[in-house]
Amino acid sequence: MPKISTPATNGKLAAKIESLNPWFHNLHLPNGVQTAPNHYFGDFPKFKWNDIQKSIPKNLEGWTALDIGCNAGFYSFELAKRGATVLGIDLDPHYLRQAKWAAKEMGLADKVSFKQMQVYDLAKMKRSFDLIIFMGVFYHLRYPMLAMDIVTQKVDRMLVFQTLTMPGEDVFEPKPDMSLDDRKQMLKKGWPVMSFIEKRLASDPTNWWAPNHACIEAMLRTCGLKVTSRPGHEMYIAKRDAKLTHVAEGWNRSEYLSAIGQDWAKALEEKVGR
Repeated sequence: MPKISTPATNGKLAAKIESLNPWFHNLHLPNGVQTAPNHYFGDFPKFKWNDIQKSIPKNLEGWTALDIGCNAGFYSFELAKRGATVLGIDLDPHYLRQAKWAAKEMGLADKVSFKQMQVYDLAKMKRSFDLIIFMGVFYHLRYPMLAMDIVTQKVDRMLVFQTLTMPGEDVFEPKPDMSLDDRKQMLKKGWPVMSFIEKRLASDPTNWWAPNHACIEAMLRTCGLKVTSRPGHEMYIAKRDAKLTHVAEGWNRSEYLSAIGQDWAKALEEKVGR
């Protein structure tokens, strides 16, 4: 149960929050105390949650959820409040300490668990999730398409995806096939592209990639998912589409298995046989 608010407990709470500084998530604790009320982005990430929350079922009882790059757990807690059983993963032990502490303060420790993991480690996980939150991570990854292949194979119902993007909403629809001489089409406005950031962007050395809108939709389609809505800037809701096949389950499976460190020989034999 959430802890009861008194002047004495609020003082201890403030001291604990300060001991866990710095905070990137401004969590609203049950007694009204916030972890980062003076955040330079404003009430972050609550304002992003306000964009996507209507796209997620209000009742998530019986659902399992994965929060990739969970930080201090804001999205994990919101999903747990709706009834989901949530696993939050992050690289940074500092943020995981914040998340584990906050889960107890919110009375959600029985609904949420946190683990230090790389996104690529999900390939070793023998389970999938009804709902996956994959926000604010993709563009920080050196190997983004591998991560996308891994993550999307773990989605049973819904993916909530957000990434830094290139400007523009144009989509160029190429033919199903083209000759080598038709490569000039790749220069057309709206061709799916992803810009590589060799130097820094916003003083952050981990900002590696910025896909355009067409590229995001195309990547998700090759992963067997279709964008069903766009609830906010750079945000995508995608769901499984029976008409689409995950490339890692088709002709490219041997390469995918090699990339995640699994035996690929049998898959290659099947590919050559076809």
